[in-house]
Amino acid sequence: MRERKKRSDLLVTLDDAVIVRYKSHGKKFEIYADPDLSLSLRNGEVEDLDLDKLLAVEEIFEDAQTGKKVSENSLKEIFGTEDVYAVAKEIIHKGEVNLTTKQRKEMREKKRRQVVSLIARDAINPQTKTPHPPSRIERAMEEAKINIDPMKSTDLLVKEAVKAIRPIIPIKFENIRVAIRIPAEYAGKSYGEINNFGKILKEEWRNDGSWVAVVETSAALQSDFYGLVNKLSNGEAETKLLKRLER
Repeated sequence: MRERKKRSDLLVTLDDAVIVRYKSHGKKFEIYADPDLSLSLRNGEVEDLDLDKLLAVEEIFEDAQTGKKVSENSLKEIFGTEDVYAVAKEIIHKGEVNLTTKQRKEMREKKRRQVVSLIARDAINPQTKTPHPPSRIERAMEEAKINIDPMKSTDLLVKEAVKAIRPIIPIKFENIRVAIRIPAEYAGKSYGEINNFGKILKEEWRNDGSWVAVVETSAALQSDFYGLVNKLSNGEAETKLLKRLER
């Protein structure tokens, strides 16, 4: 069994990889794969990955620990293809990801931080219309005794966490729609950053070269959005809050 030489820190090594196992038609299929990327792929958080990032060894095994490989005929018979990446993706989607205790603990902590970050970014206190600090969300999650399952998608974990902490802290998810007008001298350089920050619903380039748009973003990011617009336009932009939308 040959592990690929590590060409960059983007590649997964055997030391970091886990065995993903799938059984079908009385046969066993195993791969050495990156645990984080495997779960992201499995949960639909990513669609396509570079094979170098996903697999530590570009082989499909009957027994990964002994290095016994599956024949190409078996791959063709069960999966309808001999393509390693296509087979690996199916194994990940249908099989079992075998995490070590250490990996499970590390991934649980990583997922917990992601959940806290996403809630803090998108949720507000409906009483004050301001975001909750991450520390307040963490305390509420601890009080609610939330169990973070690293095998679940981040989106699902956020939904579960919000449901659990709602009796503890007032929390609401809102978007805002803001009309903006950027003067001509700042419009070109502002477009890209504003487009990355929120969703542009309408836009128009005026005859004087100015840019007007309606942008939707998280209500929790309202202050950050206004700060960005002012920074990009040297304080010369015009903004108007149009609507708040609960989601």
